[in-house]
Amino acid sequence: MIRIENVSKAYPGGVKAVDGVSLDVGEGEFLVLVGPSGCGKTTLLRMIAGLEEISGGTISVDGRVINGVAPADRDVAMVFQNYALYPHMTVRENLSFGLRMRKVDRAEIARRVDEAAETLGLRELLARRPKELSGGQRQRVALGRAIVRRPKLFLFDEPLSNLDAKLRVQMRAELKRLHRSLKVPAVYVTHDQEEAMTLGDRVAVLKDGRVRQVGRPLDVYARPADRFVGGFVGTPPMNFLDGRVEGGVFEGCGLRLRVPGAVDGPAVLGLRPELLCDRPPADANGSAAPLRLRVSVVEPLGDRVDAALHTPSSVPLVGRLDARCALREGEERELWLDTRRLHLFAPGEDGRRV
Repeated sequence: MIRIENVSKAYPGGVKAVDGVSLDVGEGEFLVLVGPSGCGKTTLLRMIAGLEEISGGTISVDGRVINGVAPADRDVAMVFQNYALYPHMTVRENLSFGLRMRKVDRAEIARRVDEAAETLGLRELLARRPKELSGGQRQRVALGRAIVRRPKLFLFDEPLSNLDAKLRVQMRAELKRLHRSLKVPAVYVTHDQEEAMTLGDRVAVLKDGRVRQVGRPLDVYARPADRFVGGFVGTPPMNFLDGRVEGGVFEGCGLRLRVPGAVDGPAVLGLRPELLCDRPPADANGSAAPLRLRVSVVEPLGDRVDAALHTPSSVPLVGRLDARCALREGEERELWLDTRRLHLFAPGEDGRRV
């Protein structure tokens, strides 16, 4: 169990990069810290690793407070964004370096390195140096160097951000497989929502150094705690429409939509782009509502299209629809959505879910 209790990081001048964060990481759990650049997620990771001094709060591993423990004695392994491999060493030497520094027996070092090389498909690369490797191969070496240490905790600082899109997908699957086999808790930092949704057992969404919501990825997606989380989690981002609820009906931006049970008063409607379709959803059970929207831009993406749309009052929306909808730029089109899957938030940039 990794426990982070009310941890803060303040810099001279009163700037708080991390502000009272409390999180637990259970045995064998993969926790993803996600948020925009500057939200404090990497700073928090570096404090867990001991690379950044803690201004307040405590971090403990299996009940042992590690605030004042040197990085080398924390029994954590960190995989960096830039791989951090030694360019003059071979793959085998890079993999074994940490163990040699800890005076591990030579036979044990050889066994662990061979085991990691077999697991990660590096056996044919052990004699090469980093400059002779592709980006994906370097990333696997960085992972192997962490694995051979057999730490109590893995820390990942955006390790896939330097890879191309296809390789990122492959490495995500590799990371997931490795984590399941090793069963060691991990904290993973990313700003990529796809990585967060696919890798995490739980995700923690951060903004301005604070945790806005923690939960299982699909729960955070389906029930965002506030407008920020709703807008950050999901691609393309959620649409927001300002208006007012009266008698179970939301009215605003030229639209009227039933929102049964909603409290009367000013509100912000959250509508995910993928909710829109060209016919009533088959499982809507009477909750489907038509919208008359103008199509301004269509972006084909193969089996789907992203469309820039406008409400009757010219408020912009983004829709993600099946390519078979055959949208045409400049046309007015009736599109449908299931009103049960709409979200309502209190007014304001960070309005809470209502």
